[in-house]
This record gives sequence, C-alpha cells and structure tokens, in this order.
Amino acid sequence: MGKFVMKATANGGFKFDLKAGNGEVIASSQVYKSQKACEAGIESVRNNALSHTEDQTTADFEVKKHPKYELYADKAGEFRFRLKAANGEIIATSEGYKQKASALNGIESVGKNAPDAPVEVLGE
Repeated sequence: MGKFVMKATANGGFKFDLKAGNGEVIASSQVYKSQKACEAGIESVRNNALSHTEDQTTADFEVKKHPKYELYADKAGEFRFRLKAANGEIIATSEGYKQKASALNGIESVGKNAPDAPVEVLGE
C-alpha cells in the first residue's frame, strides 16, 4: 500500500512524495508555503488520481480537459508525467523514465495508490 510522505523543506516550506508500497517515489509535489497548503495538495492528488492521460509524445495528440495527466518527453529524452488539477495547476510530477511504458506504469500506480494513501508527516 502506498503512502504520502510530507516533510518540511530547508526554506521553511513543505512538500510531499507519493510512495508505492515498495518505498519507491511515484510522484512529488512542488514546495508549499505551509503545511495546510501541502495537505490541500495531497487531497487534490487524491481527488484527481483517476484522471485520463494526454499523451504528448505522439504526433497530433488529442488535447484533453483538466484534470489530467500529461505524459511528455523531457529535453534529455526521458519520459515524465505531471498531474494537473481541474484548474490546470500542476499538483504532482514524476521522475524521468527511460521507457514510455514505465512512465505509464507510474501513472497507473498513482491512480492505484493515491486515493486511499495515508499521510506520514516526517519530523513530528
């Protein structure tokens, strides 16, 4: 079972990682100014985790409405995804994957783990 791990950052903000049952990070957040804002970000990921995917790695891809995952290739040629909320804000991002299938598995893992994942707050 996955979990959200929330922690304070060096600059006084907060961020979270969604981890799979094996401890691997599936997706990460931006830095939020407060713990309450970070908790709201976690709730947004939970609420949007089962969104559709817009595959931007294909020619003439179909633009989908928010909320959605955007699958794309970065400048290094690795595949990544970002989860966007209904308002278009990015609420979680992935690491880079060498294979497109691995990035798609990451999206599937967010959908499987995020909705019911407990929150662990480090440093409390």
